[in-house]
Amino acid sequence: MSDSDRPVILRNGLVLTLDDAHTVLPNADVLIIDGRIAEVGPGLTAPEGAVEIDATGGIVMPGMVDTHRHMWQTAMRGYGADWTLTQYFVWYYLESGKLFRPEDIYAGNLLGAIEAIDSGVTTTVDWSHGLQTTDHADAAVDALEAVPGRFVLAYGNIQQGPWEWSTSDAFHDFYRRRIDGGKLAGFQLAFDIPGDPAFQEKAAFEVARDLGVSVTTHAGVWGVTTDDGIRLMYENGFMTPGTVYVHAASLSSDSYHRIAATGGSVSVSTESEQSAGQGYPPTWQLRKHDVPVSLSMDTSVWWSGDLFSAMRTTLSADRVREHQEAHGKKETVTHHQLRAEQVVDWATRGGAKALGMDSSIGALTPGRQGDVVLLKNDASPAMFPVLNPYGHVVFQAQRGDVHTVVVGGRVVKRDGKLVDADLAAARAKVAATVDYLRETMGEEAWQRGMNPEIPEARILHNPYQYTK
Repeated sequence: MSDSDRPVILRNGLVLTLDDAHTVLPNADVLIIDGRIAEVGPGLTAPEGAVEIDATGGIVMPGMVDTHRHMWQTAMRGYGADWTLTQYFVWYYLESGKLFRPEDIYAGNLLGAIEAIDSGVTTTVDWSHGLQTTDHADAAVDALEAVPGRFVLAYGNIQQGPWEWSTSDAFHDFYRRRIDGGKLAGFQLAFDIPGDPAFQEKAAFEVARDLGVSVTTHAGVWGVTTDDGIRLMYENGFMTPGTVYVHAASLSSDSYHRIAATGGSVSVSTESEQSAGQGYPPTWQLRKHDVPVSLSMDTSVWWSGDLFSAMRTTLSADRVREHQEAHGKKETVTHHQLRAEQVVDWATRGGAKALGMDSSIGALTPGRQGDVVLLKNDASPAMFPVLNPYGHVVFQAQRGDVHTVVVGGRVVKRDGKLVDADLAAARAKVAATVDYLRETMGEEAWQRGMNPEIPEARILHNPYQYTK
């Protein structure tokens, strides 16, 4: 029996089950057999030959779920740190995004997939809107299948209208070859609805309906995808359960009600919304309208690639808005509505629900897939003491504290080190992509893209400053 087939038991940890009651079990074990969770509780008996992992002093939780990550852009990590959304659109949609070859998609996806499991994200939606051809799409899937994580391909192409690429023979051939009965955890169609009354996106919705797959869309992006897009979806019967609305940061109350009433959910990317300009991170609105929430990282071309940052910034942004709204009414918030516990739920169970996978991932209960993360770092002064486990996950832990990651019963990270992931090969492929893009664009354009012009700042006159 190979190591990947052996039972796994994590012993004596503080277990956050994320079951319906959010049961927390101190000094408990999690036993995984044949890829699924067999038992959770103290003092479990493991089969002979099981892989034993000491979780003493650590937090054991479900693998996290990211419902929106442009993994092909990982090769450009940090390049757009000072971009606005406008500069992102110009670079990727209108100019340099067209330069990406299939091998560049592969490089970004490979590094992004490895990064996901390294940081405890066991299920990731690859919001892959750089698939200019099906050769690009094949490369994206090849990379995802090369990494022992759980991945959903959200197929998109920003260089064509969705009514064009989704109805093409090449797309349907790709679907038959690589998706129908393939190895990925799921498949979505990824496209946006700007709100043109002609509603040409109807054809892509019909393809999704015929294939029996969900749609994920950037909704509520200020000035780009507005309430008109939501209204068109609703009036044409395409707001359905399973639809994931990414950002949803600048919508009206009516649109939020429509999302809630039709069984949709929102993927919140707080680092993105609070920086790029889609609108204020919307959890404070989503809670009022009873809209289900999941979390996502968006893209490493700007921000971090781990959900610890997503949890931290989401909780902080929600609380800032709560205080701000109260202060505007001359009131004081004495008790927070949103708690760390709920945000950890969004990062795990919320993602599972958004993807229609709640019966198989997102919680540590018998029968679910063995997707488990151990947070433990005896060398870190920030990982002791663990008093409020949910608060510790959100505000204290970080990707460097991910000790062990198990996906479907397979240990893919242990003792803080990746197992069977060729990071060196991924780095080499990404380096080749960077060299190619830099050479093709030219040094002047490369530097200009990375360092956009800074607008002139006007300093207010200070009447209290002494002058002669």
